Amino acid sequence: MTFYAARPATDAKKLRPRRGALALAVLGAGVVLSGCSVANSGAATGGGAAAASDTLRVVLQQEPPTLEPCESNLTSTGVVDRSTVTEPLVERNPSTGELEPKLATEWSSEDNKVWTFKLREGVKFHDGSAFTAEDAAATIDRAVNSKLGCNVEGYVFGDDDLGVEVVDDTTLTVTAKQADPILPLRVSFLEVVPAETSATEKVREPIGTGPYKLESWDAGQKITLARFDGYWGEQPAYAKAEYQWRSEGSVRAAMITSGEADIATGLSPEDNIGDLGVPYPNNETVAIRMHNNKAPFNDIRVRQAVNYAIDKEGIVASLYGGRDKVAAQLVPEGVVGHNANLSPWAYDAEKAKQLVAEAKADGVDTGAQVSLVVRNAQFPKIQELAQVIQEQLTQAGLNVKLKMLETSQQLTYQVRPFAEDEGDIGLMIQHGNQAGDAAFTVDQYMTTKGAQSAFGTAELDALIKKADAATGEERQKAFEDVFAYQNENVVQFAHISHQTGMIGKAATVDYTPNSSTGDELRVAEAKPAQ
Repeated sequence: MTFYAARPATDAKKLRPRRGALALAVLGAGVVLSGCSVANSGAATGGGAAAASDTLRVVLQQEPPTLEPCESNLTSTGVVDRSTVTEPLVERNPSTGELEPKLATEWSSEDNKVWTFKLREGVKFHDGSAFTAEDAAATIDRAVNSKLGCNVEGYVFGDDDLGVEVVDDTTLTVTAKQADPILPLRVSFLEVVPAETSATEKVREPIGTGPYKLESWDAGQKITLARFDGYWGEQPAYAKAEYQWRSEGSVRAAMITSGEADIATGLSPEDNIGDLGVPYPNNETVAIRMHNNKAPFNDIRVRQAVNYAIDKEGIVASLYGGRDKVAAQLVPEGVVGHNANLSPWAYDAEKAKQLVAEAKADGVDTGAQVSLVVRNAQFPKIQELAQVIQEQLTQAGLNVKLKMLETSQQLTYQVRPFAEDEGDIGLMIQHGNQAGDAAFTVDQYMTTKGAQSAFGTAELDALIKKADAATGEERQKAFEDVFAYQNENVVQFAHISHQTGMIGKAATVDYTPNSSTGDELRVAEAKPAQ
């Protein structure tokens, strides 16, 4: 491909007037407060059917802590934001794994280091302004190169900045610090915002280019999106999408069966959803991430004991009806780098006790408090799961205190810089590899300075660096080695299960969930059933 000579993005910005900052202020001031009644609830006819409506009613497990686009890799934010309010340059098809055009129509590189993106013409933001390469460049600078502290930076890009240059209004070059064969896949995690969006403060209510725009956010009650008439693509079937949240799965299920909601996320058959429950393949893995800066987890034998102490098969059978699969690593089958040769740790309560006793005999304070930190309503039966694990670790000889926290509190333990605690920390994580490549797991969860890694080793860092740069079969084998090394030599994690998902769906709605539904519910794909 032939491109124009590049010029710095800062020069390009001088050609355009400011328009986003004022729009953000106006949008924030325009939020309309409303009551807490469920929309259209009076029209319910029972059995999941409701009178025809131009509003798609969605009930989530929890209220999003923010709709800040650079935090949209967090499930609670992305389930509303991604590909609905905001859009990326490139989008991964959750069914095929292929990258598809979104705000960029094509991309290429001759050396896997400098990538050129050609951008879609005729796209407008919700404030009416035109989308250009300046906005794409500013989005990357804001999320990756600034000190804003976006979660997506650590999750996807690590410590390395990207070089960004605007060639013309529809051409952008992005340069990695070193060759990166999956850079377009990384870029798919960046939701584009106007160039004038603050790079020093996060925004709660975004302006995007998606099929829906934010109409109102009644804090603690509901979020309402309105169809964006200026959308560049196909118009969604529903004029509005309304989100409410209920922490109890049985309550969410009842809203579907009674006709008070059209789609409910995070359900299980035990929530009495019946035939209105729709299962789908999930990419989520549940594990306990152990910190090692204090006793007792600073001894590898104790971390091994945790793995032996948890009856994973029993948990999957009793709590999840055998639908989930016991996990041996942080990524499920189908993700590049999944090591099919790894076996889950066997349940051996006596071995767990023995390892704890050995560590204690060598002077490790095995009676020191361990805080098992868990997020409320993160997935079905999470509190019951936490209580089972607490009991099993206690039986192994550890002193475990359960801390059930709301999302904003739990995130202070999940992402660096980690919150301090009176005891050592075991954090329950639910990790979804939406991208289909192990780099998006190991870079953040296993390197010594990873955004969600409690510790690592120089040897493991070297293995990860080698895997990140590899392609093809070499990449697959290199990541297999990473997961094997973690399990044998580091043991930061006690893997529990690869999950399956389930939504509730009213009979009046036509929508097919996929592996990304739990992270980004593309409501524009829903339409009234025929």
